[in-house]
Amino acid sequence: MTDPTVVIVDDHALFRAGVRAELEGLVDVRGEAATVEAAVALILAAGPDVVLLDVHFPGGGGLEVLRRVAESRPGQQFLALSVSDAPEDVIAVIRAGARGYVTKTISGVDLADAVRRVHEGDAVFSPRLAGFVLDAFTGAQPAPAETTELDQLTAREREVLQHLARGYLYKEIALRLGISVKTVEAHVSAVLRKLQLSTRHELSRWAVERRLVD
Repeated sequence: MTDPTVVIVDDHALFRAGVRAELEGLVDVRGEAATVEAAVALILAAGPDVVLLDVHFPGGGGLEVLRRVAESRPGQQFLALSVSDAPEDVIAVIRAGARGYVTKTISGVDLADAVRRVHEGDAVFSPRLAGFVLDAFTGAQPAPAETTELDQLTAREREVLQHLARGYLYKEIALRLGISVKTVEAHVSAVLRKLQLSTRHELSRWAVERRLVD
């Protein structure tokens, strides 16, 4: 049985080199990319069996790569490999089409095994993360957001909230919406106050649980 072909997408060169070294002889690494544009071009050109995909990096991160690749190569398999174990990150990436999500503490042997399993059609998660996905997809579905809660938010505040839940940084939200970072911060503060939440992670979770993020 031939080794699955892999592309590594991460904006840190040192980390990419480390992953490649760990996977040496276990899978067939066909290339690396550090940006959304480079990742999409490489994936479409190389057609790897599995893409190892970081979640957070400039330009929209893993979610943007998933979205763009799906337009031309809808069957592409992705395995998220991230330092983040936040529920909202896990759920957003899986909803976007990734087949699995593991954290960067995973060993090289276990990562190669996860790649093979994803290539064979399995869904693979680090143990602690599986519960997030089960709760979101197979457990009791959260009730839709109360109309009164959403009615408190302006159209711009909803836009900011949705971008935040997709994993964008304040600077990236500002660029996408054509506003300043300070304005983004002001909108986030207003949303936190109106929804009686404390952190951006609580905001993201609130939006994901109520299916406000597609």
